[in-house]
Amino acid sequence: MKKGQVDIITMGCSKNLVDSELLMKQFEANGFVCKHDALHPQGEIVVINTCGFIADAKEESINMILRCAMLKEQGKIRKLYVMGCLSQRYQKELEENIPQVDRYFGKFDYMQLLEEIGKKEVAICAGKRTITTPRHYAYLKISEGCDRHCAYCAIPNMTGRHKSRPKVEILAEVRDLVAQGVKEFQVIAQELTYYGIDLSGRRELADLLREMAAIDGVEWIRLHYAYPTQFPMDLLDVMRENPKICRYLDIALQHISDSVLERMHRHTTKAETMALIENLRASMPGIHLRTTLMVGFPGETEEEFEELMEFVRWARFERMGAFAYSEEEDTFAGKNYEDDVPQEVKDDRLSLLMALQQEISTEIQAEKVGQTLRVIIDRRERNYYIGRSEFSSPGVDPEVLIPVSEKRLYRGRFYQVEITDSDEFDLYGRVVE
Repeated sequence: MKKGQVDIITMGCSKNLVDSELLMKQFEANGFVCKHDALHPQGEIVVINTCGFIADAKEESINMILRCAMLKEQGKIRKLYVMGCLSQRYQKELEENIPQVDRYFGKFDYMQLLEEIGKKEVAICAGKRTITTPRHYAYLKISEGCDRHCAYCAIPNMTGRHKSRPKVEILAEVRDLVAQGVKEFQVIAQELTYYGIDLSGRRELADLLREMAAIDGVEWIRLHYAYPTQFPMDLLDVMRENPKICRYLDIALQHISDSVLERMHRHTTKAETMALIENLRASMPGIHLRTTLMVGFPGETEEEFEELMEFVRWARFERMGAFAYSEEEDTFAGKNYEDDVPQEVKDDRLSLLMALQQEISTEIQAEKVGQTLRVIIDRRERNYYIGRSEFSSPGVDPEVLIPVSEKRLYRGRFYQVEITDSDEFDLYGRVVE
């Protein structure tokens, strides 16, 4: 046990990471030393920021709580606290089943943890974060909550209604992060395209991006978690006009069959989805689309799954993730649909879908050989510098590997890189003058 040290462990998404970073700043302002995502927690205080999205994420969070509860029983940590989505959703059950935790906090009251240990929020640090990513990029959360009510999703139960952050507050944070050396911003929210609705009655994401891009020192802006229904087309105008906004869009589609989309309560159709993709590609040639798809939703037939496969062949997504449906309590699907697709069928469909995407990814990556891309360097691993182009978000997308024998490169700097080779995921290249 290290006295005066706080270990903060973040589970789940980048939105949770932002919350952890805000808490870390307050701990440090109160004189603590903070470690993030320690493989072997040994701080005097351990805080676990949990995820409650789907079954696998919940299980991972629970296993981490149990692991740290054992460390506490062994005297290796003194205080154990849990916060985040899982705690927000299942606080009573967690208190009953894992009483070794000193206190559980929800998604929005975690700053009360400071009072729990006899400290107070330091006002001058309010809204400021200790960045845990490499210092040249950061996640920027512009809203919280979601007004969509997809049949399968429990997120609105945990996060509540959509709430946009004031634009002036976001822009002040961007300026502060730029002053710390951040060049690249991953803009995140449960539903990006709804930004501003609750502030002015209209979608303000395009306006926000214009003002962000005008800030000196901002180099790249990348957009995550858009929603396809009633997509704000003025967003394409600002993306096309401003080279600082990456030709990249993360837009979860979930399925393509009209019958499945209707059961999912997605409020869109196959024809509308395909028209949107065509519009995105026509408006921004070269745009890289990342999507998420689901297999095994209740009632999904073999014909509907094959329709999804055919859609992926047509769309040729540059980036794609997928997962199998898992029933969530207190959702419309959980209450009204029978989870009738056997698990082995879900697993088989997921494997087929991802195998198809691997083929597509291999072909798309090979098309980049001979191109010269602007690349930012994230780190060095053994014999390679590892970087990314505007088409890749950190941690989830393909990277660019450059031999260290080429020349010395520096983390957080941009280089022009000629792509010399590729595999199913990553690219290989050399720096050109």
